[in-house]
Amino acid sequence: MPKTSLHKPPHGIDCRAVAREVFEIEAAGVLGLADALTEDFDAAVEAILAAQGRAIVCGMGKSGIIGKKLAATLASTGTPAFFMHPGEAFHGDLGMVAPADIFVALSNSGETEELVKLLPFLKDNGNLVIGMTGNTRSTLARHADLHLSVHVEREACPLQLAPTASTTATLAMCDALAVALMRARNFQPDDFARFHPGGSLGRRLLHMVREEMRSDDLPFVAPHGSADEVLSAVSRGKLGIALVSDDQNNALGIITDGDLRRAVQGNREAFFGMTASDMMTPGPVTIGADSSMQAAFELMARHKITLLVVVDASGVVGVVQK
Repeated sequence: MPKTSLHKPPHGIDCRAVAREVFEIEAAGVLGLADALTEDFDAAVEAILAAQGRAIVCGMGKSGIIGKKLAATLASTGTPAFFMHPGEAFHGDLGMVAPADIFVALSNSGETEELVKLLPFLKDNGNLVIGMTGNTRSTLARHADLHLSVHVEREACPLQLAPTASTTATLAMCDALAVALMRARNFQPDDFARFHPGGSLGRRLLHMVREEMRSDDLPFVAPHGSADEVLSAVSRGKLGIALVSDDQNNALGIITDGDLRRAVQGNREAFFGMTASDMMTPGPVTIGADSSMQAAFELMARHKITLLVVVDASGVVGVVQK
C-alpha cells in the first residue's frame, strides 16, 4: 500500500511514539541487569561447565517460552540441555531428572506454583537449582542454590500486567549465560557446525566442493560452437550458463544468461552468426574439487559471483553454486 499523509493515527494514538517508549523501557530494563549481576552468575557458569549431567530448563507461561529458547541455545552451543514443562514435571516427567543435572528455573514473580512445588523433589534429588526471577525475596529466589536477578523497574505494558520488559530482560540474561558458557568452552564455528550439519554454516564448514557440486549433464560447448548450440547448452544444463571447453576438458570460458542477452542486444541479426568464443567470458573462476565449501563461498563473495567451475587433474568436473 502506498504511503500517504491522509492516514490518521488509529484511535488517535501516535503508534511510533508508543514503539519508541517500549524500546526505551525495555532497553533500560536490560541495561539495569548489569548492575544486578552478582557472584552467583559466575558460579552458575562454573556449575553448568562442571556438571556431569544436563541443564534442565523449566518455566511456565511466558517464562516457559523464554526457557525453551534458552534450552535450544544451550544445546546448540555445546551444553546438553532440554526444556521441561513444570506441569508435566509434576506428573511424571521428574523421572527424567538425574542427580547430576542442573535445574534452571525461570519465573518473574518467583512464586509460580508449578515451579515452587518442584523444589522439595529437586533438593531431595541433589540437583543444583539456578533460579532466575525478578523478585530477590521470592520463594524461588530464596530456595535456589544460585539466583540470577532479572528485575525490571516497570513493564512496557501500560497496565503493568503483560510481561514485556521482564521477558526481554529474562531473554537477555539467558543469552548472557549461554554466551559466557560458549566463551568458557572456547566454542568455535567448527563446533557450531557439528550441531548444525543441515544449516548453511554446516554446509560451509563440513562439506567439500566435490560433495556439493553438480557433475551430471554439464552444459559443455566447444569454442567454435554456434549460437544455436550455446542456447541449447544453456537450456539443457538448467544452470543459466554454458561452459566453453577444449578437447582436453580445460575450462576456456563461461557464457551466462547475461552474456547471451548482451550478445543479442549488441549484434541483433548477426547474433546467430556468432560462436561460443565470441560470447564467452574467458578464464572463468575455478575451484578445486577437494576444496571446502567455506573456501568456495569466500571465492564467490570475493568475485561477486554465484557459481564456480570445479576442476581437478582431469579438467572440468562440475559446477558449484551458492
